[in-house]
Amino acid sequence: MSKSTARFTLDPAFTVGKVDPRLFGSFVEHLGRCVYTGVFEPGHPTADQDGIRQDVLDLVRELGVTAVRYPGGNFVSGYKWEDSVGPAEDRPRRLDLAWRSTETNRFGLSEYIAFLKKIGPHAEPMMALNLGTRGVAEALELQEYANHPGGTALSDLRVAHGDKDPFGIRLWCLGNEMDGPWQTGHKTAEEYGRVAAETARAMRQIDPDVELVACGSSSQSMPTFAAWEAKVLEETYDLVDYISLHAYYQPEDGDVDSFLASAVDMESFIENVIVTADHVGAKLKSKKKINLSFDEWNVWYMSEWHEIENSGARDWAEAPRLLEDNYSALDAVVFGSLLIALLRHADRVTVACLAQLVNVIAPIMTEPGGPAWRQTTFFPFAQAARYGRGQVLDVRVDSPTYETKKYGEADLLHATAVRAEDGTVTVFAVNRSRTEALPLEVALNGLDLTSVVEHSALSDADPDARNTLAEPERVLPHGVEGTTLQGGTLDAVLEPLSWNVIRLA
Repeated sequence: MSKSTARFTLDPAFTVGKVDPRLFGSFVEHLGRCVYTGVFEPGHPTADQDGIRQDVLDLVRELGVTAVRYPGGNFVSGYKWEDSVGPAEDRPRRLDLAWRSTETNRFGLSEYIAFLKKIGPHAEPMMALNLGTRGVAEALELQEYANHPGGTALSDLRVAHGDKDPFGIRLWCLGNEMDGPWQTGHKTAEEYGRVAAETARAMRQIDPDVELVACGSSSQSMPTFAAWEAKVLEETYDLVDYISLHAYYQPEDGDVDSFLASAVDMESFIENVIVTADHVGAKLKSKKKINLSFDEWNVWYMSEWHEIENSGARDWAEAPRLLEDNYSALDAVVFGSLLIALLRHADRVTVACLAQLVNVIAPIMTEPGGPAWRQTTFFPFAQAARYGRGQVLDVRVDSPTYETKKYGEADLLHATAVRAEDGTVTVFAVNRSRTEALPLEVALNGLDLTSVVEHSALSDADPDARNTLAEPERVLPHGVEGTTLQGGTLDAVLEPLSWNVIRLA
């Protein structure tokens, strides 16, 4: 038995938890071209009567997203929901302080709900509330406008605006990144905890069954991390259902090996938030468990954004090109590893939102008046959303390791497996080695599986290869030959620097 082989065992008696469909959520913020010339472009050759691009809609459906968080992000902390309803031509133009842009409000609340309906019945609204420059009263007004059937001033106003049926928004974010000094209306943990508790209590007076997300830390590296969660949950524990996490990853100073191990940080972040939340629950002698909403995650070359931000080049433009990262094959492998991290914690991470959906650090790109195409990161998400449904099996890898500057010794193999209701199993695996193929051996106990349906890999001889307007299909998943399942053992070879999906039946 070679030491260079990675191994694990799958047994249906040992599970992590059931995957919540909301794990495959996404995020549409009024930022750059996510909305305008992304999702919404009246006059585009494919646009429908509501201005929604059908080419984008087709890709969104293929991607498989479920909950869609809206309208921000940093944008929401200056958002007046009233600006986004009623006849589009009457809506005010506003300065958006978060992204130093001009917001036309041509796409608003009604258009967002209509867009979700076009995606399909699995697409669910996840509405963020402005607790930066606004508070309890405005949150209640939005809830009444959106969800009350009729017979009150605000619900009747919605009907007058052409939306007879309530929007039925169940999932609400109590602000966004309120721990961040960059946030309009930034608050201390004590200040935020109080307003979040007051808002939650009042919203439950309208509807006891709303699901509420309290703001956790904007990253594990925040100086207030963990102390923030503890204080906020002490104020809100019995009033909220989730605490949020946000994390973005990029290579720093050319350190690709640490970048490939980004999920080491993501998993420790998740586990540290869980123990912090459970500590508060123990102090309060509560049997309730707070779940996690990882409602912003991605690879994001944030240092490039900060260069633009500090240059003073932004000038209140409408829908400027911001944060339009073009992802490589390397980025897609790291991205797949982040998905694996989420699935490995499906017992507590029950909402997650890939930030964002179109153009802005997104799996889908568009040109105004032109085509839409899939970035490299599109494929791991679409495959996970399609095949990552069911029970996550407990995967404990025995893997060769490598040294990283940021995270110390890390496994070359990062993997999880999901068992569907029909008994089929899908293994998701990343080989972090940049140069060597990784033999994989999986022992199957108590699983009635006899064949390899498919072994798909995303990798490229050039780790910097990307999909672009000129070459939209440069990087695609490909089939891998030679993967076998015999005598209860799966044998595969994972290509260097690869994201793998192995389906067993």
